[in-house]
Amino acid sequence: MTIAPPDIGPARGENPAFRQLLVVAALIAAMTVLRVVYASVLDLRTDEAYYWTWSKQNVLSFLDHPPMIAWFIRLSTAIFGDTNFGVRFAGVLAMGVTQLLLADIVRRVTHDLRAMVIAVLMMEAALYYGLLMAKVAPDVALIPFAMAMVWALIRLAESDDARWWLAAGAFAGLSLLSKFTAVLLLPAVAAFMLVPRWRGRWLRSPYPWAAALIAFALFLPVLIWNMQHDWASFRFQLVRATAVHEWSLRTFGEFIGLQFGLVGLVLLPVVLKGVAMTAWRGYRRLDAVAILLSTAVAVPFLYFLWKSLSLRVGDTWPMFLWPIGFAAAAINLSMLRREGWGESPTRWFFGLAKLAIVSGIAFVVAVFLYSVAAPWNFIGRTDPVGAEAGYAQVVRRAEADLKKAGATWIATTDYRTYSMLRWFFRGRVPVVQINERGRYLGFREPDMDWIKGHNGLYVGRVPDNDPDNPLWASIPATREPLERVDRVWRGVVMDTYSLEKFTGWTPELSPPPDSPLFRWRVLAGNVRPWQVAAVRTSFRGTRSVSYDVHLHIGESRDSGSGPELVIGPRFARTRWDHPGMTGPKT
Repeated sequence: MTIAPPDIGPARGENPAFRQLLVVAALIAAMTVLRVVYASVLDLRTDEAYYWTWSKQNVLSFLDHPPMIAWFIRLSTAIFGDTNFGVRFAGVLAMGVTQLLLADIVRRVTHDLRAMVIAVLMMEAALYYGLLMAKVAPDVALIPFAMAMVWALIRLAESDDARWWLAAGAFAGLSLLSKFTAVLLLPAVAAFMLVPRWRGRWLRSPYPWAAALIAFALFLPVLIWNMQHDWASFRFQLVRATAVHEWSLRTFGEFIGLQFGLVGLVLLPVVLKGVAMTAWRGYRRLDAVAILLSTAVAVPFLYFLWKSLSLRVGDTWPMFLWPIGFAAAAINLSMLRREGWGESPTRWFFGLAKLAIVSGIAFVVAVFLYSVAAPWNFIGRTDPVGAEAGYAQVVRRAEADLKKAGATWIATTDYRTYSMLRWFFRGRVPVVQINERGRYLGFREPDMDWIKGHNGLYVGRVPDNDPDNPLWASIPATREPLERVDRVWRGVVMDTYSLEKFTGWTPELSPPPDSPLFRWRVLAGNVRPWQVAAVRTSFRGTRSVSYDVHLHIGESRDSGSGPELVIGPRFARTRWDHPGMTGPKT
């Protein structure tokens, strides 16, 4: 698509569009206040607390993800303290930055104020962004950097200044420092460079190659950390991409349903139609901007669609692609009239976009009110808000039982429980996840003077405490049950925890890689409880250690969970595959 010349309109004070723009700005400000309230009031999710614990460490990277989200949280909590809003401020800020980039992309391509407003309001109307950007995840860090990379490439197409490649390379590197799924944007960049007629120029130019070097240099912290730890992050993430599963209409339906729910029942078809028309326009005319925008949405979306046929696709995984889709959809609306589609179809498309925005914003507000103000639980144990709320009840009982047991530290066997206990105790009591120590490579160890030779308190989900769990064969501690505590949200028991006096053993914080206390667990998919399968794959690290991957498919107690993978160095006849213990969401 050819970038349109600027329109010279009437003076600002005489322009009705300017007054409409003020109304839109007021609406965006109101939605921003809504996100701030949501970020401040709602309990942290377990993964958010997990990322908060990362922010307290001085390491180059982490097992689950690159370090950007930890850096974001460290900066925001330095400003606002260790509060809900302090942890989540980065998400609120990322939303605003992404909207500014989105508006500027549409403005530069169309010079159409209405299209620019529609693009920004589409983002407000999608639950993914209008509300849930207030929750921090690696995707929250990825979204503004991915959008900035696309913006830099559009500036390149607009100005024909090759130096914009360097900015694009920097933003690409920052995207990779945020989440590995940024690599799915590479086909769009390659198509932008190679499909239009300017391919020869860029193949001969040093600028695209310099951009690649900049991206590589910025990604070096992750590479260095992985070199030091047998490529742990890549093994952790590649399991999901390479594990073989039977096809499942259930996981496919879940993915489609999530996209309709999180993007919008009306908005999703509008965006997909806009992306499809942008792709047709771009590849037919060899238009670099249209090729970039459409491919940046189509390739990741089709990849996730394909993976959903056999794997549960995480709810946040596609978050980075839809803001680019909003740009494509808004630009497509602006192009309809210029291409002579006629008044009737053009009005129909614009009317559908307005319906998507109005209904979407109403839905976002309704979800906000349900999350922070409603006294009911309509969904039961699968409620996405309540599934990770109510930990304060467990913490209060743990505080009382610490005194009862004369304990000075807390042990747990689940990273979620570990993270929430760390969040609530804020360093007053050492908390140790005694298994899956591979998650904490390079972390500072707690003060062992509070642990060695002292009583501990075990806090674990039922049935993680089951003596028949093979994990406990590796832990020669004496456990004395004290009580069970229900985690309740709006009158519904969401989970039950066992609190036990824990004596006679000092945790090994840095076990060897062949220890069952080292290996981490990965959530690999979602299938029916009666299905059973096993997959075994070997990796070879830099220290010539052979890694086994066992896929155990069965019923998990976590909502949205499924088959589980146990990853670790090969060892003889030692396995722990307890279904109550699952791995992280990404």
